[in-house]
Amino acid sequence: MAEVSVAADDEAALPPGARTTDLLSLHESIAGVLATQGDWRRAYHHLKSAFDLARAGSLRDTLTSSYNRRYLDQWLHGPAVDHRGPPGVAIALVDLDLFKDVNDTFGHLVGDRVLREVADLLQQGLPPEAFCARYGGEEFALVIPDVDAARAVRIADTARIRVARHPWRRIRPGLSVTISVGLAHESRMEPDLAAEPERQLRSADALLYMAKRAGRNKVAYRDKESSRTIPHPMNAAESAGA
Repeated sequence: MAEVSVAADDEAALPPGARTTDLLSLHESIAGVLATQGDWRRAYHHLKSAFDLARAGSLRDTLTSSYNRRYLDQWLHGPAVDHRGPPGVAIALVDLDLFKDVNDTFGHLVGDRVLREVADLLQQGLPPEAFCARYGGEEFALVIPDVDAARAVRIADTARIRVARHPWRRIRPGLSVTISVGLAHESRMEPDLAAEPERQLRSADALLYMAKRAGRNKVAYRDKESSRTIPHPMNAAESAGA
């Protein structure tokens, strides 16, 4: 602590009853307050760091480490939606085909591993600005901003093929996994379509069930004219890695 010295002439100018020791005591008090403020600053930064980590964790799915439904909802209702590029944004809902059979046949530990690996496979093919979120259960959502419809379809179908070709039998003999995808693309050039992100999500959900009804392991999408399904039954090349 810095020392305080008071000259004799200065002491004479002090208020009645005041002494050098009083000034020293005041200095110590001020120094203590400043030290306490420093502690508070450090504590604040520690708490803020902890809060930021906790908040980031609250937006991640604990099983797959992909984003969770909360993050997806925040994105759908956040400013990012209003700043989409002219090509538009694609939302795909992905469902693991017959996943209940995987759990019933191979057990829930294998089922959990399948979910983790599917999440990784889905994320692998996404552009940097896109993300994968666990939507619930065995469903995932892919959000792809600034993309035109044709590229969005290619991304979704490439993900479908990647999952089908993955060497699942390395986990358990006889294990195979495929996905069905419902893809809804909307463009800012179509303001009547781009106004409601929730409507786009509902459209992707309806298209997902269309892919399921068409035989699974397919991508169903909507273009300007109609809803379509990519006619890709699982062929020998895809099933070779199952």
